[in-house]
Amino acid sequence: MCRYSSTKAERFKEFIEQRRMEAHAIARPNPVVKKIDTPEFRSIFTQELNDLIALFDRYNFEIRVAGGAVRDILMNMNPKDVDIATTATPTEMKEIFTKENIRMINMNGEKHGTITPRINDRENFEITTLRIDAVTDGRHAEVIHTTDWLLDANRRDLTINSMFLGFDGTLYDYFYGYEDLQKRRVAFVGDPDMRIKEDYLRILRYFRFYGRIAEESNRHDEETLRIITKNAPGLAKISGERIWQEWKKILTGNFGIELIEAMINCELAPYMGLPEKPNVEEFLRVSKQVRAFDPKLQPITVLAALLNTPEDAVNLNLRLKLTVYERELCYFITQNREETATLEELLQFQQLCLQTISSVKLKKEYVLELLKYHGKRDLYQQLLEWPIPQFPIKGNVLIANGAPKGPKLGVVMDKLKLIWSNNQYNMSQEELLQHLPAVLEEVNLKKK
Repeated sequence: MCRYSSTKAERFKEFIEQRRMEAHAIARPNPVVKKIDTPEFRSIFTQELNDLIALFDRYNFEIRVAGGAVRDILMNMNPKDVDIATTATPTEMKEIFTKENIRMINMNGEKHGTITPRINDRENFEITTLRIDAVTDGRHAEVIHTTDWLLDANRRDLTINSMFLGFDGTLYDYFYGYEDLQKRRVAFVGDPDMRIKEDYLRILRYFRFYGRIAEESNRHDEETLRIITKNAPGLAKISGERIWQEWKKILTGNFGIELIEAMINCELAPYMGLPEKPNVEEFLRVSKQVRAFDPKLQPITVLAALLNTPEDAVNLNLRLKLTVYERELCYFITQNREETATLEELLQFQQLCLQTISSVKLKKEYVLELLKYHGKRDLYQQLLEWPIPQFPIKGNVLIANGAPKGPKLGVVMDKLKLIWSNNQYNMSQEELLQHLPAVLEEVNLKKK
């Protein structure tokens, strides 16, 4: 939290007043929009929540539901999580929970103004103090605590995320988020340029929430897209992990294909790890094929279609810090898609499952994803139902019979697996060892 000395008191007061004037200039005169009493609203009330409400009421601090839970309730959805905002500071909350012998967990959230009590030792609640972003650098914000709900709403990214809901059902909406939600419109709070510059990740959050609430794939506000395009270089400041977290949600959400195309048109590609000229045509083709027979896609499978070369996959991983599974899948698809595009025999894809590269066995899941990529539905189903047989020779047996150690052992094993698979996987260890001398000679000749 930002702290001000007494010598900065006037500057602090001026800053608060400036923010308040800015907020009032665009806020609705009366933030109370309506009263809610729906099944979705009532679904959040557990005994633990009722006890928490009573506790804050007893200590004269206000709490309201904030952010996504409000949006979900208004969309007639039961919220998965209920985030709570309060006028109490973190210190005041800690004093309350300590006095009431309530355990607090995940104390790392305190630096962001969030305290997480475990009520009745059954349910956790994330409760965050109202705050103002005092200093922003495009990635993080230094905050000042406040008791003004308008100022907290004013710092939020989108109007649909800036609403609060009282536990008596009162909907507080300062920036017309309710109307935007009814219109299925995604709009920034106040000046889009200012909101984006406070945290450039908001560019991706715009597209993610568009997929969450919009009813048509391409009803963007052109001025908003223009401002996003202007601020595209700011994404270079955002960590790859944060970018990929949002990007995956966009890819797997509604209108994911169309939204990625819109993002590329907004010139975001080079700042997110993609090549300067992504292969959009291939992406559109592959995305539609994959979704046609497997809605639960691996995001990296369709994302690989935007890459032109295996080197692009390396650069993507350097930017996004993919998981090992995602990284290897991306490498595998970009390395194998061209040579497998015209293959139509199950055996050829079975053999691909059995290969070993750099002592890492290519997982069957990678080959299945490659078949999704190509839209080979029948082969996908056949391979899915195929149990991988046990290769009858271990590496130590091959070494004992003259095979080299190290990376070459994988090459030798792959060649023996090819012989084994061409014989319907019906060869014993002894029969395979008869082929070892010829395989070793071929490997050694290649070395020469």
